[in-house]
Amino acid sequence: MTEYGRGYGSEPWHPEDPLYGDGSSRGQDQQPQWDGQQAHRYPQQQADPYAQQHYNGGWDGTQGGQVPYDPYDPYGQQPPADPYGGANPDYYAAPEAYPPQPLHPQQQGMQAQQPQQGMQQQQQYQQSPHPQQREPYYDEGTGAGDDWRAEPEPREPEPEHAFFADHGDDDDRDDHDPREEGRGGRDRRGKKNKKNKRHSGRTCLVVTLFFAGAVGVVGYFGYDFIMSHFGSAPDYEGEGTGEVQVDVPENSTILQMGLALKKAGVVKSADAFSEAAVDSKKDKILQPGTYSLRKHMSAASAVELMVDPKSRNGLTIREGLRSGDVYKLIDKKLHLKSGTTKDIAKTESKSLGLPSWANDSAKIKDPLEGFLYPSTYSVGENTKPAAVLKQMVAQANQVYAKYDLEGNAQKLHLDSPMQLLTVASLTQAEGKYKHDFDRVARVVYNRLKPNNTETYGLLDFDSTVNYARSKSTLDTGSVDNLRNFNDPYNTYKFKGLPPGPIGNPGEEALKSAIHPTRGNWYYFVSINPEKTLFAETNEEHERNRRIYLKEQEKAK
Repeated sequence: MTEYGRGYGSEPWHPEDPLYGDGSSRGQDQQPQWDGQQAHRYPQQQADPYAQQHYNGGWDGTQGGQVPYDPYDPYGQQPPADPYGGANPDYYAAPEAYPPQPLHPQQQGMQAQQPQQGMQQQQQYQQSPHPQQREPYYDEGTGAGDDWRAEPEPREPEPEHAFFADHGDDDDRDDHDPREEGRGGRDRRGKKNKKNKRHSGRTCLVVTLFFAGAVGVVGYFGYDFIMSHFGSAPDYEGEGTGEVQVDVPENSTILQMGLALKKAGVVKSADAFSEAAVDSKKDKILQPGTYSLRKHMSAASAVELMVDPKSRNGLTIREGLRSGDVYKLIDKKLHLKSGTTKDIAKTESKSLGLPSWANDSAKIKDPLEGFLYPSTYSVGENTKPAAVLKQMVAQANQVYAKYDLEGNAQKLHLDSPMQLLTVASLTQAEGKYKHDFDRVARVVYNRLKPNNTETYGLLDFDSTVNYARSKSTLDTGSVDNLRNFNDPYNTYKFKGLPPGPIGNPGEEALKSAIHPTRGNWYYFVSINPEKTLFAETNEEHERNRRIYLKEQEKAK
């Protein structure tokens, strides 16, 4: 269909034209006459003297003197004039009122020879500022012999001039009916596409909701990941309430300690306890043992209670401490008269849980020596001394069973597990420093050999003399005087091991006693905390002693 439905075709518009009325719409039978140039002839449109009055009311009956914008008449061209006044009524007639008009053969030939000319002429027609002087328009969509008013066959969409471009949906363009123009009808292409807008709005809403949900999910799991890896661990607040006993096993790490406290309901998480211990720089001094704590404590409060002697209920027994010194600590902790715990240990030793192989010699000074295992124990204000001693013996039995003192004593050719425990106590007392324990234990075993020609089976340890005298000094006297000191624990006079342990060894000393390093050393002397000199012969040992004396002089 062309621009106006009754536009620039081969049929004239004015009645005075000889060809006027040749179409079927006039009811005439005569056929159009062609003279070879008629196909290029278009009537000149005449101005309507009443056009201003006609358009004064507007196209749709509204007031106003201007003609409204018509997308089919972008240049403001008025409809053809009617000689009887007013607008030409045929201009508004429906396109179906005019039957197809046959084309002249010459016109058909021109259309066949120039398939692209119609496109160029259409563009020229659309761009011409004077509609009356436009070139003839041929619809490229129609074939040879087709009427220009006939509906074209489907074809590929053509590029449209930017001025006539419509940004609406195809549905809106199809709904447009040119017959409604000029009769008060509304051009649907002239209004905003509400349907498309609603569709776009729904799409935006769905996309927004999708991304909002995605952000929510990512945010939730992201927060959970950050908090679990980088955030603060869950923790209680305050000092806690009630009282609970917590056993921390031997060799427990800081995290394992936290897990034990969490299981007992003391702290909320093991991570919080670990962080508090590291932040307070007290993770290195926390020790295994039995603690009297409170439930629902903050991790920092739990750490303070376990390490601060002023605020904690625990009693810490250091490695190598003698039983006599342990009794004094218990009396002080429980605010008891001095000697109370020592008397209970002596009278109730058989009921404290000692193993069957303990106290195997009548010469043992204290049956609990070596069984008050170094650790931290819970000692509340109302705790009984016997209960504290039982905790220590029970801890010792647990550790000694783990290291199989009975089986290892046989492997080392010792008479009993008690002797192995005694070697561990000597290693702890003489070695002083853990990095020397393995070699000190080897010196003990070398001196116990029957073929020992360096010390002839004597240990010659000052630590045993100090234990027998209940002292701790470096000046034990001359060797001749020591040889005359009559006490079963005096290793300067009596060969072999003393009757029992001379202290309560820790785990490191115990391991060194079970697995001593290989070597032929018989002597050693520690010249400073960082260095201990070992020797295989007495001559070499004397040289090391002179070095030791020089170091002592420098220290003065």
